[in-house]
Amino acid sequence: MKNCTILNSQILSTIAQMGHKDTITISDCGLPIEDTTKRIDIALKKGVPTFLETLEVVLNELEPEAAILAEEIKAFSPKLNDEILKILGNIRVDYVSHEEFKKLVGETKSCVRTGECTPYANIILVSGPLF
Repeated sequence: MKNCTILNSQILSTIAQMGHKDTITISDCGLPIEDTTKRIDIALKKGVPTFLETLEVVLNELEPEAAILAEEIKAFSPKLNDEILKILGNIRVDYVSHEEFKKLVGETKSCVRTGECTPYANIILVSGPLF
């Protein structure tokens, strides 16, 4: 944890419990989330909060070494893909099929569900080492 600026106790707790290589998902409002994955639902209404503002807040606390996106974001939401890459900076980004992405979500510590309605506005962040 870096700055303790997150007010949501569930998100903050998840980040505090993450070790090296643990993952957390930030999703749009339509991503299917398995019952076995902890769901942190912060969606208030369509578009609120946005995926990008949620990503930026989480990145204020988490030091990821990598991120995973669905390959389909490049074709269906290229502007969002570019914005994500800009926000991530030098963090390595891996692309997988959306089907593979959904399987990986089931392995994350939790999934933060936003009010985002942009197609493929989903990311898995891979925690880096704490030192």
